[in-house]
Amino acid sequence: MFGPKKYTETELVEGCVRNDRRAQEAFYRKFFPEMLRMCRRYTRDEDTAIEITNNGFLRVFKKLHTFGFKGSLEGWVRRLVYHSMADYFRDNARYLHFLVLEERDNVVPESSHEVFYEADILNVVSTLPPVSQSVFRLYAIEGYSHAEIAENLNISEGTSKWHLSTARQKLREQLVALGHAYAR
Repeated sequence: MFGPKKYTETELVEGCVRNDRRAQEAFYRKFFPEMLRMCRRYTRDEDTAIEITNNGFLRVFKKLHTFGFKGSLEGWVRRLVYHSMADYFRDNARYLHFLVLEERDNVVPESSHEVFYEADILNVVSTLPPVSQSVFRLYAIEGYSHAEIAENLNISEGTSKWHLSTARQKLREQLVALGHAYAR
């Protein structure tokens, strides 16, 4: 008969900013599954994925007062959790290649001693054509969906997916070349 209160996004944000524990729990329950799923794409260790996600939520709750209701709340949360993930992997440098490569790409062998630092990867990203670079940054770094990117850049979702695929391919090629340059 009496279930948990249903909050609008505005009520969730305002309640969390006021330190309303029920709103904070509702916010966490609403976004946690999707953020955990995102973190699981980059690590096979469940405990690490949960740790990263929870650190991301700590960051979200500390900065929630700055959310201006411009754009998607989920995209904003995703971006902050993603930054927590980047911080985690930067601190554990052997994982840094996750920024560009997904597990299925398997370009950099686990046994490789090559490490790509954030600056190296961002330098390679900056060489992409402008639209591919924008799509890659919005999708892979800021966590926007293809639908949001398509609307933002005034392109179709299919075009957004094509640019992401093209960007990843070019990045893989350049990072492999960069890895060989480091090995010399």
